[in-house]
Amino acid sequence: MSLVQVRESDRTLEGIVALRFIGIDPNTDEKNCPRVWVDDEKQEFVFQGWKADDVLNEAVRATGPLPDHEAVVRVPVRMAHILREACDAAERLDV
Repeated sequence: MSLVQVRESDRTLEGIVALRFIGIDPNTDEKNCPRVWVDDEKQEFVFQGWKADDVLNEAVRATGPLPDHEAVVRVPVRMAHILREACDAAERLDV
């Protein structure tokens, strides 16, 4: 695990985002692959995954709205151990 601080320009994002890198798809090419982080300050999980296609988005919408500010991403099941690690890390946060 590592803590990554990213400073964006003031026009796009204020402040610093503190991301704790948890893991990457074990079957990766290390360039284009799903990743998982925990944002300690916002107490959120952050996922990089494959964009959902129209069929999956429609299936999701069948269970409720999908607002424009939200997205559906796919993360492979082989990353379950990484998701568990992210959950464990999140549970250790002071809330």
